[in-house]
Amino acid sequence: MLGKINTMADSSSSQTAIDRLNKQTLSALLQASRAINDAIKPSEVCELVATHAAKVLKAQGASVLLLDTNRSELVFQTMVDPTSSDIARGHRFPADKGVAGQVIKTRRSVRIENARDNSNFYAGVDLMTKTKTQSLMAAPLIHCDEVLGVLEVVNRKDGTDFSDEDLKLLEIFANLVAGAAKNAESFDRLGKENRGLRESLPTANFIGKSQAFCQALEMCEKVAPQLITVLLTGETGTGKEMAARAIHDLSPRHDQPFIAVNCAALPESLIESELFGHEQGAFTGATKQRLGKFEIADGGTLLLDEIGELEINMQAKLLRVLEEKEFMRVGGTEPVYCDVRVIAASNRDLKAETDAGRFREDLFYRLNVFPIKLPALRERIDDLSLLIEHIMAQVVPSLGIEAPTISDEAFAKMRGYNWPGNVRELRNVIERALLLSDGEVRNEHLHPEIVQANSIDQTEVNTSALADQERKLVLEALQQNNWNQSAASRQLGITRDILRYRVKRYGLTRPI
Repeated sequence: MLGKINTMADSSSSQTAIDRLNKQTLSALLQASRAINDAIKPSEVCELVATHAAKVLKAQGASVLLLDTNRSELVFQTMVDPTSSDIARGHRFPADKGVAGQVIKTRRSVRIENARDNSNFYAGVDLMTKTKTQSLMAAPLIHCDEVLGVLEVVNRKDGTDFSDEDLKLLEIFANLVAGAAKNAESFDRLGKENRGLRESLPTANFIGKSQAFCQALEMCEKVAPQLITVLLTGETGTGKEMAARAIHDLSPRHDQPFIAVNCAALPESLIESELFGHEQGAFTGATKQRLGKFEIADGGTLLLDEIGELEINMQAKLLRVLEEKEFMRVGGTEPVYCDVRVIAASNRDLKAETDAGRFREDLFYRLNVFPIKLPALRERIDDLSLLIEHIMAQVVPSLGIEAPTISDEAFAKMRGYNWPGNVRELRNVIERALLLSDGEVRNEHLHPEIVQANSIDQTEVNTSALADQERKLVLEALQQNNWNQSAASRQLGITRDILRYRVKRYGLTRPI
């Protein structure tokens, strides 16, 4: 049986709701209004709205989801719930899914009792946050007739259902966040080309504790405040764009645009217009002036990914921009000044490309001010278990399944594989295995090349000293925690399944 649903279409009823408020609630609402409208950053607005909405409505949790129109997805901007906010922030799902999707589509608020019995309820969020939604309310965020997102609250603290008056209060909060967003000019960014929804602190997505990984991350943190040019190198799939975003977010320009351009994805005939823009009538099809990525990134950071793919003539024009901080639009006659921090990235050896005459030497030295090499996955294989956990936490909610375990044999195969595609390949492997598994990921759920690889035996032979050190660390953690495997795994930063595999691998037994 479907749960009871109540809809509120007329926002003018908000005034009637205010008239019926008791003094305590009215005081809390006014306090919330002042705090929200004083906020400057979009993240502050969303956090304050969710916090005050949960407080005034006496709800266990509240969320602000913003609509990314470019990708037709809803994104958790914030979730006020101490047990799940860090897990949910940044999580995405299709904009037509769940109760929030219903609100986006109908532009109407809803109040739902017995949420799990409702056909629109999306259980994936509960799986991700390990919570149980019983009742909820959701209201659209609308500004100038444009739907910007959804405000949700779940579960009254006293266990009762939300009322119609509660729904009217929620609509008041929705109106507050839409107005505050206009003042902060936050949602204007959603419509700009290649900006999308900017997420806060991408460095939180960095997963790893290995020495090679930590050294690279430390280099990113050191160079971030200096605003000098950075050259990121490393194989495909090692996270060069993520590192560039981290450098930007840790820099003084963190509140300015971050724009990424993949130089390898654009044909030579379009790359100049893409980078520098063009004037109306500059070529056939140029019906209006178009800003290039350098202008869009003005005041912020521009990532030139796969820069080694640029043709020699474009390399010369890029060098001029780096040195003179100005350029000409295609078909233009006046120079355009720009203040952009450039981060370049390449999976090629640019020094070798320079020696071979395929890359300008002067441009190489202009870019190579602060080089950072990102390690391949095989060079940080001890991070494998942490990466698998992180990927599963991202993927499992969207599939609507329980998180499976990984068998010792399957993990051993993955640990011994060479991973030519690095973390990107690992993600693809995990996604496929989750779809095929029935509660446990086994060898038959992995790609054949991983199962057939024999590199693990050779790896163990060549790294006996490392294995001895790992055995020592595992044994010490077990002894320090009185052989409690759950506590030991938390101390080591690995899952209990991975700890069991290593205990078995090293033949560790508790003394009698």
